[in-house]
Amino acid sequence: MSAGPPEQREAMPYQRYAYHFGIEEEFFLVNPITRNAVPQVPKQLVRTCQARYGAHVHHEMLQSQVEISTPVLGSADEARATLERLRHGVVRVAEDMDLRVVAAGTHPLAGWHEQRHTDKPRYDALIDDFQMIGRRNLLCALHVHVAVPAGVDRVVLMNRLMGWLPLFLALSTSSPFWNRQRTGLLSYRQAAYDEWPRTGIPDHFRDESEYADFVALLARCGAVPDGSFLWWAIRPSQRYPTLELRIADSCPRLADSLAIAAAYRCLVRAYTCRPGLAREWTPLTRRVIDENRWRAKRYGTAAQFIDEAAGRCVSFADSVDRLIALIEPDIAALDCAAEIRHLRQLARAGSSADAQLAIYHRHRARGASRTEALRHVVDWLIVTTAQAADLQ
Repeated sequence: MSAGPPEQREAMPYQRYAYHFGIEEEFFLVNPITRNAVPQVPKQLVRTCQARYGAHVHHEMLQSQVEISTPVLGSADEARATLERLRHGVVRVAEDMDLRVVAAGTHPLAGWHEQRHTDKPRYDALIDDFQMIGRRNLLCALHVHVAVPAGVDRVVLMNRLMGWLPLFLALSTSSPFWNRQRTGLLSYRQAAYDEWPRTGIPDHFRDESEYADFVALLARCGAVPDGSFLWWAIRPSQRYPTLELRIADSCPRLADSLAIAAAYRCLVRAYTCRPGLAREWTPLTRRVIDENRWRAKRYGTAAQFIDEAAGRCVSFADSVDRLIALIEPDIAALDCAAEIRHLRQLARAGSSADAQLAIYHRHRARGASRTEALRHVVDWLIVTTAQAADLQ
């Protein structure tokens, strides 16, 4: 989420920007012949993108990855236009350099041991600190920032929203393959990311003050420089007055990204305006959320989620219906009905992980080798990543 130079950000009238949002998408860069991720990106690629789109395109930790980040967005229509422009811009620059772009949580054919990390001090330090875990970070995510009104405690709000995190993962699942293998999971990215410290579902902190005390303790003991090194599935941003959703896989279908961003934005508004919607936090709550996160990782849109309050399981489709019913006033207020309707399309047709697996199994049934079938999956990802949003 780009919001201009620091002096402009500090001067922002944040109350005016309440519920404005930003979206970050990470992509793989692909060799069109082998369909594999490229181990080294031409320096000119990012330079050309930045010459055209400024700081909205930049390097990621591994050279086979690139990230786009929107400016501060005020509406769903603006988000659609901006992401289409940035996605298509990166695709065009990559094609001019005989490369292709793939949005997915993992690359079906790429091997982590073949990758090189980007030569920047932050990435050098991460690789040195985390060793193989850092080198295995061949993962791409979708992040959504939503600005919280002035005076609202972001950590209190984070606690209210946390139970919905597994649903957002299920909606976004796009990483059923890893290291040229079918993993049996719909989001292997989440499983791989669990190797990192300070990831997954956050603990329950009383408020921003207690959260800051935790960050200060880690910093004082040399564990982290600051709060940006807490990579949880949701967190208060270190840099912006936002609450950041981080659990989602990178989505090849732009419509999926837009629907997830709109739903999350609506939830932030719902639990800010109507805090009584939040369920009471119990000693069981975090573990139930983590169990549901596992179910989302494993089954995606076929998951059955545990409803702690009701003491029973709820289907993914029913969870989507409950979400839409809860945020109905916010859908109208934020004018994102088309994006939210797409959630029901996801519930009916499945996530992009389901589409990838269907392509893989279809080609395997026709006699293709595992590698050949995976190449067909990458071809679908390349085409789908470059398409405009199709909101249904």
